[in-house]
Amino acid sequence: MPKPIYMDYQATTPMDPRVFAAMQPYFLEHFGNPASRTHAFGWKAEEAVEEAREKLASAAGVNAKEVIFTSGATEANNLAIKGIAEALTDRGNHIITVATEHKAVLDVAKELESKGFRVTVLGVDSEGLVSLEALEQAITDDTILVSVMHANNEIGVVQPVADIGAICQKRNVVFHSDAAQSFGKLPLDWATTNADLISLSAHKLYGPKGVGALLVRRTKPRIKMAAQIVGGGHERGLRSGTLPVPLIVGFAEAATLAIAERESESTRLLALRQRLQDKLGAALSHTRVNGSLEHRLAGNLNMSFGYVEGEALLMSLGDVAVSSGSACTSDSLEASYVLQAIGVPDALAHSAIRFGMGRFTTADEVDDVANRVIESVGRLRELSPLWELAQQGVDPTDVTWTPSD
Repeated sequence: MPKPIYMDYQATTPMDPRVFAAMQPYFLEHFGNPASRTHAFGWKAEEAVEEAREKLASAAGVNAKEVIFTSGATEANNLAIKGIAEALTDRGNHIITVATEHKAVLDVAKELESKGFRVTVLGVDSEGLVSLEALEQAITDDTILVSVMHANNEIGVVQPVADIGAICQKRNVVFHSDAAQSFGKLPLDWATTNADLISLSAHKLYGPKGVGALLVRRTKPRIKMAAQIVGGGHERGLRSGTLPVPLIVGFAEAATLAIAERESESTRLLALRQRLQDKLGAALSHTRVNGSLEHRLAGNLNMSFGYVEGEALLMSLGDVAVSSGSACTSDSLEASYVLQAIGVPDALAHSAIRFGMGRFTTADEVDDVANRVIESVGRLRELSPLWELAQQGVDPTDVTWTPSD
């Protein structure tokens, strides 16, 4: 049987054994509650949390007092967007975001819209990049928040966050960026991003699931926001709840390792991505890379294969873990909204596959996956009447189909 291959690193990453080793004592030996300040068990746990906060802050290039631990990037996004919306209602009710954002941002914006806030969702170009001119024109005197992700989870496109943040600073608007995909892969601090709020997640950089953070700028300007989870005043009153010490320790260790290895890892992953792209492009016609190749995470390749259904390709690949360009709902199989936003035709959007490479991906695995994809695409195309028409020089979209009796 072929060996299973994991190539879905944008969905989640396997935990690095070094991270697990750092966490283990806090599951079994040092199990205290960091809020218990009357005995040694609590002191040990609190010490571990604060040491982890310092390590994470150092990795992100911020002050430790600016790190608010959450259950993940989804909660961090909710806290950032709702927290600012509630805190600044006296200044305005207008929020700006982008069509290719993660649902953890778009759905929050939609919820606020139902509560009377005005939301502008900016489009992107065919590369997946937001227009700075369109953003500046969209800002009004009522705009209180702009939320634009650093790197996209589907197509890996990196937005010009420093320029976006500069526009927001000039217009006195709070800027939030979801950096779940970019943290540990790209430089990230207040000066680099010009952001005021940054969402992070541990499980995207070889850490544990169930923990993340929101970075909240304390100076120039000092960001004030409304808490969304109350009941104890933890995390400087912004996020109540007993802190998961082992997860926090693991998050900090994962971030430290990612920063230490970032440059060499980025170079290695870029070579692997190019290797995969070259092999697929050389063997298969009617392919398309979705999103900018210049402004992109090194380990992401989102590629469409004409005249092939993505879900069929996924099933054909079997034990290769990748993602398709479609999203299953209870009623239909819809093309990815991210691919639609960059203008990918539905047929090609449905045929898209996201290949996510990471720390444990090898060149041999890339070659194996490329060979499996080439074989599967060839086999599926042979079964497709549309492919037969294309081989005859007929564009299937020009054909008028009539139902048979």
